[in-house]
Amino acid sequence: MHPVKIGLLGLGTVGGGTVNVLARNTREITRRAGREIQVAKAFTRDPEKPRICGTEGIDLVTDPWEVVEDPEIAIVAELIGGTSLAKELVLRAIELGKHVVTANKALIALHGNEIFSRASEQGVMVAFEAAVAGGIPIIKVLREGLTGNRIEWVAGIINGTGNFILTGMRDQGRVFDDVLTEAQALGYAEANPAFDVEGIDAAHKLTILAAIAFGIPLQYDKVYTEGITRITPEDIRYAQELGYQIKHLGIARQTPDGIELRVHLCLIPARRLLANVEGVMNAVVVKGDAVGPTLYYGPGAGAEPTASAVVADLVDVVRVFTADPGNRVPHLAFQPDALSDLPVLPISEIETAYYLRLKVADQPGVLADIARILADHEISIEAVIQKEPQEGQMDLPLIFLTHKVKEKALDAAAAKIEALPAVKAPLYRIRLETLE
Repeated sequence: MHPVKIGLLGLGTVGGGTVNVLARNTREITRRAGREIQVAKAFTRDPEKPRICGTEGIDLVTDPWEVVEDPEIAIVAELIGGTSLAKELVLRAIELGKHVVTANKALIALHGNEIFSRASEQGVMVAFEAAVAGGIPIIKVLREGLTGNRIEWVAGIINGTGNFILTGMRDQGRVFDDVLTEAQALGYAEANPAFDVEGIDAAHKLTILAAIAFGIPLQYDKVYTEGITRITPEDIRYAQELGYQIKHLGIARQTPDGIELRVHLCLIPARRLLANVEGVMNAVVVKGDAVGPTLYYGPGAGAEPTASAVVADLVDVVRVFTADPGNRVPHLAFQPDALSDLPVLPISEIETAYYLRLKVADQPGVLADIARILADHEISIEAVIQKEPQEGQMDLPLIFLTHKVKEKALDAAAAKIEALPAVKAPLYRIRLETLE
């Protein structure tokens, strides 16, 4: 059989890694796919730029449309990122009857509903394993491996940059800005790190995981998103005193009232495996009704880990070239006409336990006043840390752990607590999940 010719849109870190993996493992990949997969053409803005892969036998072009329009290209791998040009190129490839593989989580989260609809009309596949958690095959797990389960919840560390920063703050007692600077120097964070540290990247990925887990449309605009910029080394230390670690999690949960979609800092028990995921690594826990909780761990980024997922998608596409489109695995696991219209719950209706940190004046009765306000809003206290003031210190930190309560009840209580004369700064909260 003739090789399947693919075109790469982008020959940077992931594109170069894809070329290397295909070249190094040609024999094994061909045995698995049934045909050789050959990179025939690649778009690059600078053909003379040094790169991590060899380019012998690859037609390098500086116009991405040449890749998409080439009639010999059967599969287009979109690896340029962004959502404007990438969307146009992907939709044109689909219009021409080409299959698409992408590592672009923003493209899928924001435009996946339209892209998948067009692909279904044209009878082509859009594969996107590399869009979430790098080399961890979490999309395949949810879409195929756990199809016998009703997925109850998904929770994961799905941004390596944020996890690297939190790990550095915990292990070395450093402040956020200091560790962020190191992450930028190491190439883990961009010069403008907002995409990672404000939770946007994780929200894109959670949007995709939730759609596949629960059979709902992609709804990025409904993900509640918080970043990690307000965390302090003191919060991490207090959490450890209470038996918890602080992680930045994406959480999707199916409840009788609707779907929870949220990205935020979270206290989790120190004994949980997820609490011990360090540095830039990713991990996702999936709870199915039949299988129970399952954990998936590995690198969330990098040239060859991400290329591993891209190549796996290429193999999947090649395997089903001749399959009836109606018998392929659906893009979002569930048949397109069977997607659920379950609502996504606003954060005010989410029920969790909380870590609360206050700065209060060192005077009698403050703790009693705060406890009374919490009780008036039916918020039960599980634990309190009250530190003795240092010499010359006028204010002191007061830490609470609460039992589960709806966020709107805590909002109401927080407003009254912050109005107390003895409270010197806004209440800072971190949600708590036991992941049981």
